[in-house]
Amino acid sequence: MKKLLLAAASGTMAGFLLTANFTGPLIAQETEQTKSTYEHLDLFGDVFERIRSSYVEEVDEEKLIQSAINGMLTSLDPHSNFMAEEEFDNMRVQTRGEFGGLGIEVTQENGFVKVVTPIDDTPAEKAGIQSGDFITQVDGEAMLGMSLNDAVDLMRGPIGSEIVLTIVRDGVDEPFDVTIIRDQIKVKAARVRIEGEAIVMRVSGFTEQTYENMKDGIAKQVEKAGGMNKVSGFILDLRNNPGGLLTQAVLVSDAFLEKGEIVSTRGRNAQDSDRRNAKPGDLTEGKPLVVLINGGSASASEIVAGALQDHHRAVVIGTRSFGKGSVQTIMPLQSGSGIKLTTARYYTPSGRSIQALGVSPDILVEQRLPKEESEEEAKDRAQRFESDLRGSLENDSLTEDQKKQLEEERKAQEATAKLRDQDYQLSYALDVLKGLTVLSEAN
Repeated sequence: MKKLLLAAASGTMAGFLLTANFTGPLIAQETEQTKSTYEHLDLFGDVFERIRSSYVEEVDEEKLIQSAINGMLTSLDPHSNFMAEEEFDNMRVQTRGEFGGLGIEVTQENGFVKVVTPIDDTPAEKAGIQSGDFITQVDGEAMLGMSLNDAVDLMRGPIGSEIVLTIVRDGVDEPFDVTIIRDQIKVKAARVRIEGEAIVMRVSGFTEQTYENMKDGIAKQVEKAGGMNKVSGFILDLRNNPGGLLTQAVLVSDAFLEKGEIVSTRGRNAQDSDRRNAKPGDLTEGKPLVVLINGGSASASEIVAGALQDHHRAVVIGTRSFGKGSVQTIMPLQSGSGIKLTTARYYTPSGRSIQALGVSPDILVEQRLPKEESEEEAKDRAQRFESDLRGSLENDSLTEDQKKQLEEERKAQEATAKLRDQDYQLSYALDVLKGLTVLSEAN
């Protein structure tokens, strides 16, 4: 027994010594890191003091500190940044769906300001600004090397004032200028309309109003169509949607799902992880659904497209999305300022991250430029049918009501065909939706 006790005591002592030897270097390392951090903070203070006292011109100390903070944040990733009081207020206004400016969502790439997407029915969209454009100058001032915040500030100004953007566009040989008049931007986050027997839901952003806008729009258009049994299916248009509130992306996804995970977010620590699930209830009552995306579809819109794709609830059509798979948290600071800090990555229900990869469509469909048809082409396209021949026999196998219905179906097909010259991707989506409807009716 004495031997056993001794062995136990020895084992305990050995364990203690092992622990002590293991934690000792860790404590020393942590102490060294803390010392190094304070040394760098002292270095920052030294540099700040030298600038304040020796720079060729007097500096604005508050602005200098804010620039230093912003530099620290922007060094982390393109989406983390510092917001002064005015900018922080503007950001909160934007999430409510109303703000002043050009109506353009931008990011930074290789030191240049890049357009993620122009917002629908805004000065930027009406002026022809496109997703993927690079803004190299604003009123003649070069943007290269400028922080994203400073670039955005430069593009802001009084409503009604004029601004000239110098644009570099892929496929265009030379940079060109675009003149835009600043205006009050009022964004209706979701617009719903009828195309033939299909209901098209155009969602341009995820603000506090998005889900309610979409829900109300669906109800009105279903009533206008004569009830859900008169609706063939739905198209959710997320093209050039730069994203927005995660909560709204979850609500919009949930609008078409009965159950299952919508999105999960994973932060640096396990306690920062979160999972959002769908609740019973489908606003479309299980009707066929098509989702449209392109390179301007980012963040929250990718959450929706990814969730509906993973659950096989929708066919995703278009081109690869932007690929922003990170979540930013808005943190208020003293004096009314705030920071936007990347705090998590999000994952679709299947566990995939779309960061830098984007959502790949089920059917790749490139957009075509609008085509103006010449008289010669129209004449070549014109066809003659048996019914055009003089003295042709009548079809007596159909009733007048059946003939009328057939004629209405043909007109709807012709309208969709004409749409191909204006919006090829939407026209393709309508064709796919028609096919899905035929299959569902057959089953």
